[in-house]
Amino acid sequence: MIMSSLSVLSKIPLGSSIVRMMYRRNSPSLAKEVFGINFPNPVGLAGGLDKNGEHYNDLGNFGFGFVEIGSLTPKPQDGNPKPRLFRLPEDKAIINRMGINNKGVKNAVEHLKKVKPDVIVAANISKNATSINEEAAKDYETSFALLYDFVDMFVVNVSCPNVEGLTNLQDITFLSEIVDRLLDLRMYYDQYRPILLKVSPDLSRQQLDEIIDYCLRSGIDGIVAGNTTRSRDTLVNTPAEKVESIGKGGLSGAPVFKKNLELVRYICEKSGKNLPVIGVGGIMSPEQAEQMLKAGASLVEIYTGFIYEGPALVRKINKYLENAARNGSK
Repeated sequence: MIMSSLSVLSKIPLGSSIVRMMYRRNSPSLAKEVFGINFPNPVGLAGGLDKNGEHYNDLGNFGFGFVEIGSLTPKPQDGNPKPRLFRLPEDKAIINRMGINNKGVKNAVEHLKKVKPDVIVAANISKNATSINEEAAKDYETSFALLYDFVDMFVVNVSCPNVEGLTNLQDITFLSEIVDRLLDLRMYYDQYRPILLKVSPDLSRQQLDEIIDYCLRSGIDGIVAGNTTRSRDTLVNTPAEKVESIGKGGLSGAPVFKKNLELVRYICEKSGKNLPVIGVGGIMSPEQAEQMLKAGASLVEIYTGFIYEGPALVRKINKYLENAARNGSK
């Protein structure tokens, strides 16, 4: 309903201008170059909201420095059976098992051709649920090739817990085949598009060390840390019977912040700060966005915070970071 409303608003004379005036903040002091891209500010929208790449400009009007679309798969897919999305307001959290429902990568490409992005767009790509892991690299390669000329960077999603077997692609054998093929394919294009890897906060330290080592050796441009978690340990206010009745799904929101903050800090320290990181997961306030950046993240993304705290959160974060930078320089 919100997405449809945004589309209608964009067609009303001055509609988009009013949204920009209300929510977008011009913050020259926050502009920074990461992955060779000049971001107007460090706050992005995480993947999963603009699933089909149809609302990037509408969402960009709220002041995001970049918008991540997808996850996108080569073929359209319906995702998991409903109900598959649950709010836990007691903990300011969401459990979802959407299953990467989307209209397919070709639909997104058609929209990107028709409506030129006026915000930096990251394409989150994944495999179809029907594709076996041994052939997953073909799916990523297909979406990558179709999207390459129309987006600014890529996020390789191998960590969504809501598609059977997808997190197994974080195993270095599968992962290296997928990413190596994308890195090889990129060599044939005139323009350079950064490739980032999205990792799960549920990885063991050994798995994470292997991935960091591979990223440093392969030439991948950065990491998005992290994703939703299967764990329910940090839910403290939601009744246990409610959580149990919901069942499977990835948990996002306030309860996952600490886990993802530590994930960001570990990756930055382990890589010697040689891997740029986008910190995401549980950022619900300007102070938490600052904590992510101080932990070593180059950029941050929000999703559940945008739902619970409202669209003004982006402006609040940027204003807070501006003031913090100004006070720090005195």
